[in-house]
Amino acid sequence: MSPHSLLFVPADSERKLAKAADSGADALILDLEDAVAPERKPAARELARAFLQSPRSAASARLWVRINALNTADSRLDLAAIVDAGPCGLMVPKVDHPAALAALSEDLSTREAQAGIGPGTTRLIPLLESPGAILTAAGYLQTRLQRLSGVTWGAEDLAAALGVRSSRDADGEWNFALRSARLQCLLVARALSIDAIETVTTDLKNLDALRAECLRARAAGFTGKLAIHPDQVGVINDAFQPSPAELQHARRVIAAFEKVPGAGAVALDGTMLDIVHLQAAQRLVGGRKES
Repeated sequence: MSPHSLLFVPADSERKLAKAADSGADALILDLEDAVAPERKPAARELARAFLQSPRSAASARLWVRINALNTADSRLDLAAIVDAGPCGLMVPKVDHPAALAALSEDLSTREAQAGIGPGTTRLIPLLESPGAILTAAGYLQTRLQRLSGVTWGAEDLAAALGVRSSRDADGEWNFALRSARLQCLLVARALSIDAIETVTTDLKNLDALRAECLRARAAGFTGKLAIHPDQVGVINDAFQPSPAELQHARRVIAAFEKVPGAGAVALDGTMLDIVHLQAAQRLVGGRKES
């Protein structure tokens, strides 16, 4: 099941790691990059490794690690410290071209073999946060990385790279350039049948705005959203859950097809439904979380 909430946690803080473990997030992203000062990165690697290897109260949360950019020495130190500790996968920032992720995948295969980890175990999620990353994103369709678990995008870094004066329009929506990047992320993810993950919301106190953004993202086709504070997790999880009405309708669609085995289309409430609608209903019912 696709994670709805993916919470960044500064990996150099034992307190924040402990708090995040009880946040209810579907996935924790132990952050070795932006949230950690350069002088704290060695300590962050040690703490991240220890957290990956220790019993946790959030045993159901998937544990990811955001490493540093691949063109830095820090990324190599990150990989040496955490790959054999068995994270679910790596979130990779500032990936300007799919070829960089392909090279990382080969490196991971070597490291997994050395650590006795199954090949392909370490999954990957690229962060598209530069003009080059957006323009070459369609290349993932040809690269076909088996490790690719999802795709997300970074509005803050991309806005800075583009030199936009304001990332939001007067109505609060992303400006045109960022909307285009967001759409590219969504299209690539859905074309590859992997998770499409919405970017962070930086206004920590406005949970109503966060909920509205989550609902828009879910309606657009995103499967989940990045979080930067534990208070955001509950809002994200709730917003990405199908409503009772949606579940009821999905079950009725499935039941309508079950009444006519082998049918390619059925009528329900005066509307003609085909196999695409059946598959969408099955995904909705199969992907719900039990409370």
